[in-house]
Formats: sequence, structure tokens, C-alpha cells
Amino acid sequence: MVSAITFVYFVAVGALLPTLPRYVERALGGSRFEVGVIVGAFGISALLLRPWAGRLGDRRGRRPLVVAGGLVVAASVAGYALASTVGGLLALRLVTGVGEALLFVGIATVVNDLAPDDRRAEALSLFSLALFAGLAVGPVVGERLLESADFRAVWVAAGGCAAVAAALGGAIGDTRAPGTAEQPAGPLVHPRAVHPGAIVLTALIGQAGFEAFAALYALELGMARSRIVFVVYAVVLLIVRSAGARLPDRLGHRRAAGSALALSVAGLVVLAAWPTVAGLYSGAVVLSLGHALAFPAVMSMAVGSVPATERGSLVGTFTAFVDLAFALGGTLLGAVAAAAGYRGAFLTAAGVAALGFVLLARYRPAPGEAVAAAAAPPEPLGI
Repeated sequence: MVSAITFVYFVAVGALLPTLPRYVERALGGSRFEVGVIVGAFGISALLLRPWAGRLGDRRGRRPLVVAGGLVVAASVAGYALASTVGGLLALRLVTGVGEALLFVGIATVVNDLAPDDRRAEALSLFSLALFAGLAVGPVVGERLLESADFRAVWVAAGGCAAVAAALGGAIGDTRAPGTAEQPAGPLVHPRAVHPGAIVLTALIGQAGFEAFAALYALELGMARSRIVFVVYAVVLLIVRSAGARLPDRLGHRRAAGSALALSVAGLVVLAAWPTVAGLYSGAVVLSLGHALAFPAVMSMAVGSVPATERGSLVGTFTAFVDLAFALGGTLLGAVAAAAGYRGAFLTAAGVAALGFVLLARYRPAPGEAVAAAAAPPEPLGI
């Protein structure tokens, strides 16, 4: 059920990747900076709501978050059809971020509830297979609907997928550890999530830039469409996170995080330094290898540092840094793209990812933090 919800929701998200930037630039007459702001705007509201959503999930359970979040995303994305100005679309994107915060915190916390400590990164990798399968299918659906109909058809279809995710969310049981609801409320921003969250932020700024500008960069390079670039990116992620699901646990979460940062920097440099179609595909492949390792490795570091009763709160704070990455990435890199082009934006993102090495070197595990270790042949996790 978790995988089905994740897949159908991210089909909706994926359908927007090649279509939303075009809508802002071509239908609404927006600038490159405005493209970045619109694409990343959902991350602003999601950033503010994630910690609250995590606390609510610990108190009320994960199911209400998934159902409510899916419905909010469905309504707001379908509403893009009514947006005739950049400002109107911006307001709807902020509402989309509210739904994203609720749904993703809910579903990600369920996965962490179900995962053994020594196989947490594996569980997150398997969970993300459905996520990136959705992101592989979504761009194809979005561009085909745009070519055969119009933007309105894309928004309605994406909103419908989010509504299906909400309906499926009603079947989620209570996965909380006993006593979670009775625990006194801790700080809204969980302190053990801040340092790992900052690390994952530096790695994901590049992903934010790639998702915001790869479609327009492909057109600038003379490509007729960009959906295959997104498909290749997602397929590489799927392969790494399926065949190498246990890799972060076997390598150790810190070493896997360092490898992820190195690959992210390399992929972004390729995108910036090789302005051809081959360079776009090559950079996308290397970048996707880095992102395949980053989230499961760093999130496992964070979740392994707290008791099970604080899991929702930690996930809420940690995933807020993911939203911050997309909000900052869209806005910062949009400004750079307006001044220095898309290649300048990718190079800037590479510099940000390089800062992650400094943060990773300074990270110190909490006393008693779970240590990942490879053991006997794994049993199915049931994610």
C-alpha cells in the first residue's frame, strides 16, 4: 500500500516537471527567475509545515497526514488550470506545498516505523523505488497530454493522481510505536535533525536546479522535448536503489553520504562544462547516482539517533530541509540562470554541494546512535 500511494502521487509530481516551467515561461510570459520561483515555491510552505506535520503524526497517526495531504495537492494542482498570472500560480504552488508537507511526512514516517534499525537505508531505498518510478512515468504522461491536448489536461490529470493517493491513504494502519501519542511534545524543530538536514540540503540544491531548468535547457540545446532526460534520470535512480538498496547500510551511512556528495558535484560540473545533448544526458546520469545515495544515507543517520517515539518529529524536521533545498534551489539558481545562463546555475549548485563535505566532516553521532551493519541474507521488508 505504501508503494502504491507513493507511486501514484509522484506520477502527479513528475507530470509537472517538464510542463510547469514551460507554462510559466510561454503561457504566462514569466522570466527565468520566475520559473525558478514558481517551481520551488511549494518548498516554502512545505518547509514551514513539515515540523508541525511531524508532531501531528506522532499525536494523531500517519494516516490523517496522507489523506489530507493528497486532497490538498489534488485541489491545488487541478486549480492551476484557473491561474492566468504568475502571482495566481504562485499562490496555488504554496498551497500545493502544504499538501506535500502532510503527505510526504506521513508516508516517510510509516516507512521508518516499519524498518529495522540496521536496514533503515535499505527500506528507504526500496520505498524510493516507487517514488522514482512515479517520477519516470510522470514526465511522459505530462508531455504527452500537453502535446495531445493542453496544459489544462495536465493539471487535471495530475490532480486526479493525487486524489487517488489520498483515497489509498485511508487504508494505512497505525504504525506508531506504543506510547508515542502519550509522549510530551518536544521542540517543534527536532535538534537531532538539523545537522543531517543541512547536509542533505547541500546535495539536493542541484536536484532542485535540474528539475527547474533541465526542460528549458534541453530546448536551448535544440532538443524537441525533454521527457527522456527525466526518464533516464529516474531509471538510473531506480536501478541503484533496487540493485544497491543495501549499499548505504553496507558502506556505512557517513561514507555513502560522502560518495553521494562527490557524485552530485561531478554531475553538476558535467552539466555546466559540456553544453551538448550528450553532456545533458551524461550529467543527468552522474547526478542521479549521487541523489540515489544521498537521501537514504543521510536520513538513516538522522533517524537512527532518536527513540522510536520521536520519529515523526524528526522526520518532519529533516524533510523540511528537503523543502528548503527546493525553495532555495529554485530561487537562488533562478537568479543565477537569469544572470549567467543555465550552465552558470548548474555550476553554482556544484559549489553548494561541495560545501556538504565540510558539514559531513563536522557531523558527530549522538551517543548510542544506531550503526548500520550488513548481516545475514535479508528478509522482505514489506514496504
